[in-house]
Amino acid sequence: MKKQKITISVIGGHNINPEVEELAYKIGNLVAKVGATLICGGLRGVMEAASRGAKEAGGLTIGILPGKDKADANSHIDIALPTNIGFARNAIVACSADIIIALPGSDGTSSEISFGMVYKRPVIDMGGWNREGMVKVKDIKEAEEKVKELIERIKKERKF
Repeated sequence: MKKQKITISVIGGHNINPEVEELAYKIGNLVAKVGATLICGGLRGVMEAASRGAKEAGGLTIGILPGKDKADANSHIDIALPTNIGFARNAIVACSADIIIALPGSDGTSSEISFGMVYKRPVIDMGGWNREGMVKVKDIKEAEEKVKELIERIKKERKF
């Protein structure tokens, strides 16, 4: 099997406060720091802050867009993938990931969490979702430890 990069989807809301924006930025930075590719919905809010964090740490970012125009992507997206399928793109955001990190959001984020569970992806809870089956962490340090642990497990299982 050809060696593939680990992909981490960062999911969360469009309308965020400065605290969530800072958390998303740090999570994006973490994704790049561990050598993974960041996947997100490619638009604003958590998606933009996480993409900015990843880019500023030298990472690669992919935006799975709901519309048909690459220009809709935030300025920190390297690869914009228009789908023209609206919220149905949430299934792609979840399925494309080796690991999902869920930040605060609403119904769209909740659907991505659900798709992640259906596809048997580990979903790290950084948004107070408290859903059964999610990996609960209390802060960015614990999230980093869990991400590194999951990456090692994935590499062993898939013989990366």
